[in-house]
Amino acid sequence: MDKKTALQLVKPHLTNHRYIHTVGVLETAVSLAKREGLAIEKVETAAIFHDYAKYRPVDEMRDIIVKQGWDEKFIRYNDELLHGPAGTYLLEKEIGITDKEILSAIFWHTTGKPAMNELEKIIFLADYIEPNRNFPGIEKVREEAENSLDGAVIMALRNTISFLMKKNQPVFPETLFAYNDLIVKWEEQNVKGRG
Repeated sequence: MDKKTALQLVKPHLTNHRYIHTVGVLETAVSLAKREGLAIEKVETAAIFHDYAKYRPVDEMRDIIVKQGWDEKFIRYNDELLHGPAGTYLLEKEIGITDKEILSAIFWHTTGKPAMNELEKIIFLADYIEPNRNFPGIEKVREEAENSLDGAVIMALRNTISFLMKKNQPVFPETLFAYNDLIVKWEEQNVKGRG
């Protein structure tokens, strides 16, 4: 599916503000993908449709997760986590997207997960650092993204975990696991690099 068609399909499902965010994620993801040498088409599709279900009724998204037999942790944590998993189901049924890599990047774009592939990392990070976002610490993550995809994802995960803990909110387990997975690999690479 070409970029123009995808944007036309997603636009009716988003507010104007969220559509601007989506275009920012698209541009950021493509830039990251070029730097990482990743094929652009899957990146574009995942970026454009990552928030497809963002404005669906919460009950509808919860029902999808239950009926699909997905981990009900998504329901027990913040409702903001529902649109990734629910979106993958709706995209397959309503738009016909069946590519497992694209769907996985959308599924995990709010939480991250251990052993993320490059596409998953790019969509997760692009959603976090796109140019319309503005919050404390984001500039440092953007700077790190210029040097290291993994380093920037680690920083984004750490910031998210710290933010939730400061607000006395639970941290989704896969977010912690993603951080642990990446930080261990990061340390191993840096020790080997120094050795």
